[in-house]
Amino acid sequence: MAALHQTAASLQAKLLPTIRISRTTPANLSFSATFPSRRLRLGHLRSHAATKMSTSAAGSYATALAEVAASNDTLEVTSADVEKIESVFADPQLFDFFANPTIKVEKKLEVVDEIASSLSLQPHTENFLKILVDAKRIDIVKEIVTEFETVYNKLTNTELAVVSSVVELEEQHLTQIAKQVQKLSGAKNVRIKTQIDPSLVAGFTVRFGNSGSKLIDLSVKKQLEEIATQLDLGNIQLTV
Repeated sequence: MAALHQTAASLQAKLLPTIRISRTTPANLSFSATFPSRRLRLGHLRSHAATKMSTSAAGSYATALAEVAASNDTLEVTSADVEKIESVFADPQLFDFFANPTIKVEKKLEVVDEIASSLSLQPHTENFLKILVDAKRIDIVKEIVTEFETVYNKLTNTELAVVSSVVELEEQHLTQIAKQVQKLSGAKNVRIKTQIDPSLVAGFTVRFGNSGSKLIDLSVKKQLEEIATQLDLGNIQLTV
């Protein structure tokens, strides 16, 4: 499982109290806590099968994890754990391993132990992954990550903004972007996630709002598209 140790985990950098920036760079975080057995946690999660915020299975699991974290005052570090999970399960081979029904549960739990150790996950986050393996729901882990982000943002009045650029932007630029998103959205907190998109040519885009419904497009790609539209001759016929 050497690939697990090479997988980049998300790193949180708090430049201001209301701004949170996530990058895909390695991080070694350490947490400690004591929690009940996995069996007890499984019962707790099942009790949320029809919880508020989402009627989907992924939403129910995500809401339960968020409530456990909130009750233990570990919502922020649990969110960081979820980002790490998102990063490691982006590996297609790892995801296919867990989604493969022919592989024994015991083997999958061993790999969970390795993941938890290499990513320094909190005990209750590790137990959560084992619950998904036991319940044969590890195949929806990516959907759970997405739902958890939604639940977290609602609980903390946080606006998520996804910044796409050709090259990694400086933190001072991301801070400025976060301030502008905060001004436009009115949110108490702003969380920035960055991603690289070579198709933009240069510049960047910022997507935020409900399901990313709002877009700030300052990319060269957009400018080129606008120029191409303006230069479109359409059905104009030239006469000599």
